[in-house]
Amino acid sequence: MTAINSMKETHGEMLDMIKDLRAMMTEDQLKIRPNAMTTHKLICELGEKMQKHMSAQDQDIYPGLLIHEDPKLKSMAWGFLNAQKPMRKQFKDYHAKWLKNCDFNFTAEFIAETFEILDMIEERIQRERNTLIPTLESSKVASRVAAG
Repeated sequence: MTAINSMKETHGEMLDMIKDLRAMMTEDQLKIRPNAMTTHKLICELGEKMQKHMSAQDQDIYPGLLIHEDPKLKSMAWGFLNAQKPMRKQFKDYHAKWLKNCDFNFTAEFIAETFEILDMIEERIQRERNTLIPTLESSKVASRVAAG
């Protein structure tokens, strides 16, 4: 599977997880301990998948773009890389606050912060789908990335 196809597949998986989480994340649903535990587990899985996704891009996508002769491709790569830093910090802070102690008594504040995280991931996926992937597919970089 090419890096681009893998990225597309991961996008679909993460969007499915987000859809499920949005349906599960009501105060009434989270008062039921098994639902809260399942929600907690799915949020952790989504976080791990997002971290792996960004790491794969760091290895397979960005190196070729950062040394490309086209300054637009370099600039795009730096933009995506720089956007990852606050995402990683925000999820790390969120995890430390809400998930690390397995406290399944989720509050309205937890739900609101979780939706912020889900929105952030969805926005990132849309940027990748609308900008990164089409650029890779239409450039000479795509053939080099496909081998990764």
